[in-house]
Amino acid sequence: MDRARKEQVVEELGQIFKSSGIVVVSRYKGLTVAEMTAYRNALREVGGSVRVAKNQLAKIALKNHPTTSLGDILTGMTVLSYGEDPVATAKAVEDFVKANPKLEIIGGALGQHMLDREGIAAVSKMPSREDVIGTIVSILGAPASGLVGAIRAPASSIVEAIGTPASSIAGILATVEGQKAA
Repeated sequence: MDRARKEQVVEELGQIFKSSGIVVVSRYKGLTVAEMTAYRNALREVGGSVRVAKNQLAKIALKNHPTTSLGDILTGMTVLSYGEDPVATAKAVEDFVKANPKLEIIGGALGQHMLDREGIAAVSKMPSREDVIGTIVSILGAPASGLVGAIRAPASSIVEAIGTPASSIAGILATVEGQKAA
C-alpha cells in the first residue's frame, strides 16, 4: 500500500471514529469468507458497516480522538463494526456472535466513551430508538386522553348540577305560586 492510500485509509478511519454512534472492535480469527459476508450483511441490514483495517493505521486515526485508548485493544486480527444507531449495531454484533463464536468482541467506543465487552452487551440490551420513540409518544398521548376525559366529566357534572337545581327551583316556584293562589 503506497503512502497516499495509507493517508486515505487513515482519513476514512478517522471519519468512522468521529461520526459513528458506536464502534465495536472484534477479533475475527477463523471466520470464513462466507461468514464474514454474512456478518457484513447482518450489519448492513441495521444501517451499520464492517471495516477491516491495519491496526497501526487505525491507531494513527485515533490519535486526535477522545477514545485514543481504543488503540490499546487493536491487536491481532481485528475488525471494526460501526453504525449511527448504537443499539441496533450492538444487537446485530451480539446476535452474530451468539450464532458464530469465532467472532470475539473485545470492546469499543460509544461516542466518546470507552466500552468493554460487558458495555457492548449492555448497549445491545437497551431498547431500540423506535421503542423509545413509541414509549415517548404513548406517554405524551396518555395525558391528552386523560385531559379529554377530565374536560368531559366536569361538563356532564355541570349539566347534571344545573338540571337538578333547575327542576327543584321550578318545583319550589310552583309550590310558592300554589300557596299564593290559595
